[in-house]
Amino acid sequence: MSWVSKTLNSTLGKKILMALTGLFLILFLVVHLAGNLQLIFPDEGKSFNIYAETMATNPLIRVVSILNFGFILLHAVYAVILTRHNKKSRPIGYAVSKASENSTWSSRSMGILGTLIFIFLLVHLRGFWYELKFGEVPMVTYDGVSYKDSFAIVSAAYQNILYVIFYVVSMGVLAFHLSHGFASAFQTLGINHTKYTPFIKKLGLAFAIIVPALFALIPIVMFIQGS
Repeated sequence: MSWVSKTLNSTLGKKILMALTGLFLILFLVVHLAGNLQLIFPDEGKSFNIYAETMATNPLIRVVSILNFGFILLHAVYAVILTRHNKKSRPIGYAVSKASENSTWSSRSMGILGTLIFIFLLVHLRGFWYELKFGEVPMVTYDGVSYKDSFAIVSAAYQNILYVIFYVVSMGVLAFHLSHGFASAFQTLGINHTKYTPFIKKLGLAFAIIVPALFALIPIVMFIQGS
């Protein structure tokens, strides 16, 4: 077995992969948010439809999308493996007493939070990606160029109050997950210094609040606009 295989199969290697895939997904959230905010532009969906068409047809972006799906699965699989390993390696009494004293609720509940986020992703992909890929999507024309009316699909979904509530609650779950995961990823990669760690923790907390809040704002605004 090569040193690469040994490293990847070790507990430290799995944690490093978790951190790297987590940071990639954090970057993806920023890019995805920038695109999704175009849903609330006052242009009847033109900006979002052009953006969605670019995301679906640009070869480089398509490769990145495939990598993103792979990283999500890798992140989820290693999360399960590490959670099971931690439960087996810690005495029950120690885990209960020390964890509650020295860690936050978010850090102790990363497995549950991650599972809920994964369920959200499955529902989200079924409702949007699957419909845009395999469903009957109306077409619109801008400046003589035809585009799929992705905005119409999203707008129709966000007129369902139950889905809006589900989305907003899921973003709350994401916020708790990020509140621990952001700083934890840097710590795992060895970026743990008395000078920088406090700033990273504050930045992580701000990210965990602002990004999910903006994501949650989109369906709320669209629901109000369509009412």
